[in-house]
Amino acid sequence: MPRFSVIVPAYHVQAYLHACLESVLSQSCDDLELIAVDDCSADGCGAIIDEFAARDRRVIAVHLPENTGLGPARNAGLAHATGDYLVFLDGDDTLAPGSLRAVADRLKETGDPDVLVYDHVRTYPTGEVVPNEFRAHLAESGPAPFVLADRPGLLKVLMVVWNKAYKREFVAREGFTFPPGFYEDTPWTYPALMAAGSIATLDRVCVHYRQRRTGSILSTTSLRHFDLFDQYERLFAFLDARPELACWRPVLRRRMADHFTSVFMAPGRLPRGTRAAFFRRARAHYRRHRAPGVTPAPAARAFAVPRLTTRLRHALVRSGSHRTYRALMAARTAKRRAAAGGRRVAGAVRGALLQLHYRIQRCLPVRDDRAVFSAYWSRGYACSPAAIEERVRELAPHVRTAWICSPAHAHTVPPGTRGVRPGSAAYWTALARSKYLVNNVNFDRRLVKRRGQVVVQTQHGTPLKHMGLDLMHRPAAARGTDFAGLLRAVDTWDYLVSPSRHATLVWERVYPAGYRTLEYGSPRNDVFQRAGAADVARLRETLGIPEGRTAILYAPTHRDYMTPQPRLLDLERVLRALGPGFVILARPHPTHGDGPPPPAHPRVIDVSAHPSVEQLCLASDALVTDYSSLMFDYANLDRPIVVHTEDWMAYEAARGTYFDVRTFPPGAVARSEDELIDIFVTGHWRGSRSARLRAAFRARFCPYDDGGAAERVVRHVFLGEDPQRLAPVVPLEERRPAPSMGEAVSVLFPAPR
Repeated sequence: MPRFSVIVPAYHVQAYLHACLESVLSQSCDDLELIAVDDCSADGCGAIIDEFAARDRRVIAVHLPENTGLGPARNAGLAHATGDYLVFLDGDDTLAPGSLRAVADRLKETGDPDVLVYDHVRTYPTGEVVPNEFRAHLAESGPAPFVLADRPGLLKVLMVVWNKAYKREFVAREGFTFPPGFYEDTPWTYPALMAAGSIATLDRVCVHYRQRRTGSILSTTSLRHFDLFDQYERLFAFLDARPELACWRPVLRRRMADHFTSVFMAPGRLPRGTRAAFFRRARAHYRRHRAPGVTPAPAARAFAVPRLTTRLRHALVRSGSHRTYRALMAARTAKRRAAAGGRRVAGAVRGALLQLHYRIQRCLPVRDDRAVFSAYWSRGYACSPAAIEERVRELAPHVRTAWICSPAHAHTVPPGTRGVRPGSAAYWTALARSKYLVNNVNFDRRLVKRRGQVVVQTQHGTPLKHMGLDLMHRPAAARGTDFAGLLRAVDTWDYLVSPSRHATLVWERVYPAGYRTLEYGSPRNDVFQRAGAADVARLRETLGIPEGRTAILYAPTHRDYMTPQPRLLDLERVLRALGPGFVILARPHPTHGDGPPPPAHPRVIDVSAHPSVEQLCLASDALVTDYSSLMFDYANLDRPIVVHTEDWMAYEAARGTYFDVRTFPPGAVARSEDELIDIFVTGHWRGSRSARLRAAFRARFCPYDDGGAAERVVRHVFLGEDPQRLAPVVPLEERRPAPSMGEAVSVLFPAPR
């Protein structure tokens, strides 16, 4: 008996069915049977299902002699199911990697509930991924399992069959089946949640709900939308047979009215001339299913008592005034559009006033004692600008500093620094009046550099991938870059801080302008030489790294030419092979918002939102990356680095690199996931050859990162000291970077003599 029976009905989805079935069979939890039902599809769905069944014994192919619709097709799959739990998936959707393992773990953790509800995202043909707006109701905090009355907010989560796992014994005991017709999920999902003796939630995206450009069958114009009334008749018949569930009747009546009005107002669903008939049927149902004297479930009263606007809509349904309803909805739409237009006008006026304010501020003197900093497009206090700002407060206390960051990242700004919101009047004042402007990307394109202002560009990593003007002939990576605007921004730079001669030679060519390059090292790497064993231990404790475990920081780079971002490693498989002594700190690239989240695994620590990648480096014992510039920074710690280059040819063709990292790597090179696992299992990741490669890499790319880069910048730029009088760079062999945890233990607790 398998743990899961995954039921996939298929009808005219041949373009998506391969991906759907593969997403199930490639799950890390393989204790499953896949029941694929060909609903007499006229395209290639049947042949695709047979192909999968021939190659994988877990696939059960079911071919229906005639087209029955989604509900009966699911019933046909149910008849073949033998698993502990039933999971439904539509033929054009996919399971996220690791989903079934996460579901299995959560089921075990919550004592095998009757129903487990999990999260989903909508995926669009453009690559856009939209999260579930009601995902907060899937939080795993609080008692589990529970019943619906304990958490009625679950009724706000999309009421479909495929975002839940159902215990097969529970479904058989209750006699649940799918009816024919449109909206077949309605008389299944509500009864399942109300009848379940135990429910649990999983706060993890398990399903990618594909939004097809041509829409689903429910978006077509058809009289079958009138099936909605039959489905609610079945739902209320279920309630009539269960007197103990009568307290849910007011809630479901409201949900029914909302559903009726959404179908009524949806463009293109109801055929011309049928809206009045639809509204009359809606009125009849709303009146028939009144619940006089029935008190809603205490926890669900907020759902049964609608807002004023909703009560108005329901009153119009009750009265059958469909013309009035349409007129009111049209007026409401017009009001929203007018409000949006008003907001646009107000925004334009505000923008014009701010630009006028900026022009006025530019007429006032530049303040020599003011400096403004920013990093990563205002995402927070980070990187080399943060390291320089900290040293300015220490070495040049007469300079008042401000940090530009969005409100969401305001908490990262230290107490001694003034936070400035982008686009505000204070923001434009800071850009107009501050003498020093420091950033690791370019400032606002509307910046007008004034005489007496000094712009310091720090960049945010040593260049491996092509940058600047080298992207002009690589459209997949450039993605519409305004190169003329880029050069205008470069012309504002006075100084460019460089970590190495390699970086200098690249940047001066791809960012040609009259600035001066300061080969002082990368200020953000100073912390690697300044931190100690106690700092490493504290960071590991903060991140929740168990004592005695080897922590691998996994930090892949961005694929400019791919949307959404690919999952490059199966971290769960890697951890199974490496054993319990390893944990992985999963750090997607900051621009990976369209990529898959790290898997839910007890030994995968999701650090994607951590504000400081430098702290993650300090806390880890080794780095696994691909083409990220982080390898150049991490080499300063003199800790093992493994480079994963499985898609090297594609990356090189699309983005381009300045040297082949496979021939001059900072450590062991893995050309596949299997090789990566082997490198760790055999110990090559920290062997003598890896150490020799790392030493050569450090000598070439880390000549100045001795812990004093930020101080050199401050003394030269802010204090005007002679560069020739700055402290000499500490040689590589004399540097003592922060120890890894193994070394830290020996420092903090030396063995007795």
